[in-house]
Amino acid sequence: MFKPRVYVSRQIFPDALDLIEKTAEIELWPHDEPPSPEQLKEALSDVDAAIINVMDRIDGPLLDAAPKLKVLSQVAVGLDNIDILEATKREILVGYTPGVLAKSTADLAFALLLAVARRVVESDKWVRDGNWKISHHPMFWLGSEVNGSTLGVVGLGGIGIETAKRALGFDMKVLYHSRTRKRDVEKEFGFKYASFKRVLAESDFISLHVPLTPETHGFIGEKQLRSMKKSAILINLSRGPVVDTEALYNSLTKGWIAGAGLDVFDPEPVPTNHPILGLDNVVVLPHIGSASSGSRREMHLLAARNLISGLKGERLEECANPELYETLGI
Repeated sequence: MFKPRVYVSRQIFPDALDLIEKTAEIELWPHDEPPSPEQLKEALSDVDAAIINVMDRIDGPLLDAAPKLKVLSQVAVGLDNIDILEATKREILVGYTPGVLAKSTADLAFALLLAVARRVVESDKWVRDGNWKISHHPMFWLGSEVNGSTLGVVGLGGIGIETAKRALGFDMKVLYHSRTRKRDVEKEFGFKYASFKRVLAESDFISLHVPLTPETHGFIGEKQLRSMKKSAILINLSRGPVVDTEALYNSLTKGWIAGAGLDVFDPEPVPTNHPILGLDNVVVLPHIGSASSGSRREMHLLAARNLISGLKGERLEECANPELYETLGI
């Protein structure tokens, strides 16, 4: 019996591969290094569907070279790497994996917040470098107070809500700004909606959870950083280009803000000689927001189910262009 062909651009959990193998033949990219744009283009040229990664750039010219493609299933919640309009024009369903990664990503947001506030990475290095010479000093390594402070969440989607919920365990006041006001969430958890200007001005910690769009590119620049408290700490788990990197560097070296915790960067990977890596008041992670074993497995399984549904002519569990359903008659 004929089986459709599927390309998988990264390693994924074995049970997700097993799920796909029941329906399709798999071509799995075998390397730790991602495929180049040319390799990705060649791989997609003769397949019916693909599981892709957020670092795979999908645009019109690439899709023109993939005439058989029916389904793109992304292992991520962000979709800024895919030209959804071009995919929709070609009647290609685009799946993604929201929801299942919200809790683990929020955990990391709070890990970054605590690491920067309490100078965890900086003091760990100090100890490893052999500088701990006396048993205790009451003024050693004083950090920022977390308990009872104010957290400002910018973008109250699934990850933003989960991050804000974690703040309640630290008796923090939560302000938020989002495109859509969430009155039901306000009522349930006591979060306070505020203007973007107020969130920047009043928050001790600001956590970014907005998608990367033309409107949010460079969303946090010099003006916004200067409007924050000098004691504020910025956390970014959205996308690197949401923050103007040069302005952030200036803010960290000139005292406009106290520190930053970054799981994303512009560009990625961050160049090893980038000056921001030499600063003690910033913690930089390699885009691992959802990287818990449970979350990644669930993401891979959801991506596999999305792909299989599309190949069977069924609706996806999570679809970025559901307007295609009517066109495709599903």
